[in-house]
Amino acid sequence: MKDFFKVIEDCLVCGDVQQKVAKVIQAQQQFGTKKQIGIFKDDAEIIKITKVGFPSRPELVQLKLLPKRSFKGEEGRAALLHAIAHIEFNAINLALDAAYRYRGMPEDYYRDWLRIADDEVRHFKLLEKRLADYGVRYGDLPAHRGLWDMAEKTADSALERMALIPRYMEARGLDVTPAMITKLKSVGDKESVAILKIILEEEVSHVEAGSRWFDYLCKASDKDPETTYFEIIEKYMPGGAPGSMNIELRKRAGFSQRELDHLQKR
Repeated sequence: MKDFFKVIEDCLVCGDVQQKVAKVIQAQQQFGTKKQIGIFKDDAEIIKITKVGFPSRPELVQLKLLPKRSFKGEEGRAALLHAIAHIEFNAINLALDAAYRYRGMPEDYYRDWLRIADDEVRHFKLLEKRLADYGVRYGDLPAHRGLWDMAEKTADSALERMALIPRYMEARGLDVTPAMITKLKSVGDKESVAILKIILEEEVSHVEAGSRWFDYLCKASDKDPETTYFEIIEKYMPGGAPGSMNIELRKRAGFSQRELDHLQKR
């Protein structure tokens, strides 16, 4: 049996969109349902995060230079869906990197993040198919790299990665997606609504995995999870406000009331 980390590394370094998607599906089939993921060679060299593979397109630009997103015209909705597809593609690499970069964790940790990578692949494929209805392919429009920038900043700390990616940046999807669904319903876009409903429900479990492993890492280091979360957020997002929050979904995803109160006051 191939070493788990080598298989995930092969997925990570692949820069071709369709090949990466196929490799992740194969990895999940190989390891996702087994009681033993495989031979863990924790002493194997770990590639630098800058070696993770991305396609040559889309062009990455500043957020202010992205095409205008809208819920009314087809061009605006295509831009919106392309932006979400880009988030989902980044989420594939984020989940793979979480499974690959941080060694010495329980087997369930690696199973969780491989499962999440597989979910993100499915989300991406749904959006890719919907974009084709508008005559758009992933990469046709520019995008930004905000999520991956934060991944690079947390490459050396699983604790900070769990706090900042699933429990801060990805948790924003739980807040904003319901409003997107409502607006898409108002313009009769049933197909896109159905996709976003799937993504929203499954993203709850992804953020919850981040919460669960963040708590695990805090307890392993004899740290208070809530205090530690506040310290990390202030370190990387000083003064930043998350905006209005979906309290119900965040509670399902593992946020404590104290954490929610703190975030709302920022």
